[in-house]
Amino acid sequence: MHSDPRPGPPGIIAPHVPADAYHRAARSGTPVVVVVHTTDPTGRPLGHYLYPIALATAGAIGVTATVAALLALLDFAVHTALSIAAATGPLTIGGINLKLHPKKTP
Repeated sequence: MHSDPRPGPPGIIAPHVPADAYHRAARSGTPVVVVVHTTDPTGRPLGHYLYPIALATAGAIGVTATVAALLALLDFAVHTALSIAAATGPLTIGGINLKLHPKKTP
């Protein structure tokens, strides 16, 4: 087998350049121009969509939790008012009797 003492292209900068074309250019002193065809990514990266969706989800969870807390507080207030009304009996304001809670009949 014949071994070539000349080194190949430095590193893996252009594996598609044939070795004889590289060596011919190195002997004559002409520069080796490597053209790399790239395509620009179409569309946006995932982060452009992920952060707004995460922010909207966190906001929706926060609003839902706030509404649930307000409803629980209202429920507690109504139960407290009914317990107080049941303990006090009828309420008289300006000669008008208002029965807040009916008496339990056995």
